[in-house]
Amino acid sequence: MNPASERLAITGNQAIAHAVRMARTEVVAAYPITPQTSIVEEIAEFCAAGKMDTRYIQTESEHSSMSACIGASMAGARTFTATSSQGLALMHEMLHWATGARTPIVMGEVNRSLAAPWTILTDQSDSMAQRDTGWMQFYCGSNQEVFDTTILAYKVEIGRASCRERV
Repeated sequence: MNPASERLAITGNQAIAHAVRMARTEVVAAYPITPQTSIVEEIAEFCAAGKMDTRYIQTESEHSSMSACIGASMAGARTFTATSSQGLALMHEMLHWATGARTPIVMGEVNRSLAAPWTILTDQSDSMAQRDTGWMQFYCGSNQEVFDTTILAYKVEIGRASCRERV
């Protein structure tokens, strides 16, 4: 079967992982947090199986994940991280640094309510709290759209960083 025509029934998180693999991402820095954990687990499995030639960095926090992505991106690597909820809130400071340094980084953010109360229910309070960090946010309505948008995000971010350098 032609891999380009292969059909898979996968979750949205798996769609992100497959898109990150197909985008030939060079550095993935991540810290697992529900409900995004399966994204980075799938990427780790791709790396372990030799399906992805990627430097996978399991960090001690989301703050460190974004810091590692900033450094890798500034060195010229195609980077990715993923987070949710309180993890995105912890990453907040570094989101400003990434924007100010003009680093093209793609992040999968699986929306989850911010505490309190403690919850794993979905809403967009986590991503909306990052509204003024300078990050473009794309929201998807299907798993196919998640896959397509993740690949598109790499093109948009690289183009955006290139345009800034020319200005």
